[in-house]
Amino acid sequence: MFEATATLLGALPVPPRAATYRGPERRASAPPLTRWLSLMLDEIDYGMLLVSDGAELLHVNHAARAELDAGHPLQLLGRQLRARLPQDVARLHEALACASQRSLRRLISLGEGGHRVNIAVIPLAGQATLVVLGKRHLSERISVQCFARLHGLTPAETRVLESLCEGLTPREIAELNDVGLATVRTQIGSIRSKTGAENIRALTRQVAVLPPMVSTLRS
Repeated sequence: MFEATATLLGALPVPPRAATYRGPERRASAPPLTRWLSLMLDEIDYGMLLVSDGAELLHVNHAARAELDAGHPLQLLGRQLRARLPQDVARLHEALACASQRSLRRLISLGEGGHRVNIAVIPLAGQATLVVLGKRHLSERISVQCFARLHGLTPAETRVLESLCEGLTPREIAELNDVGLATVRTQIGSIRSKTGAENIRALTRQVAVLPPMVSTLRS
């Protein structure tokens, strides 16, 4: 899977540490640069697929493998990237053709209803195209939970924070958890105090800009 990626990355310089090390046993066991980059891509919480000019899959990161479920407007048929819905076929084909043949970037919207997803199609060197999947959730639940532990939030406050990050209002959160609105407002006040957020918007932004915690999901 990594051969095409290695071709694209062949011009990159060898890391200084690897270039200066003289010990044969550690040098032999060290991962190649392409392996490092593959592991790095797996830590990004955006789904990313590298495809050839014929939409053949060259590489897919962990987030993309998790995203491409039965409800996603994109699917992998063997090693071919395809649109799931007939009305999306031409739109995806055109975006991939523009990237591979004319080096043009495209932002397209595929799917329908609650499964609609924005997708970036980006040309790369070596007749390869990067397909980046838009998120279907504002923030990963594991990131919210790690953030909650970092700031000492209670389980109830963590549930409130998760709901706020999903765009629910305090009243909707109260109804969802069958508690009073005053209780939810008190919990939000406590969360803001512990995190130093001035308001709900500032609070959700703190979560939105968290670094990814994708490897925790795999464990």
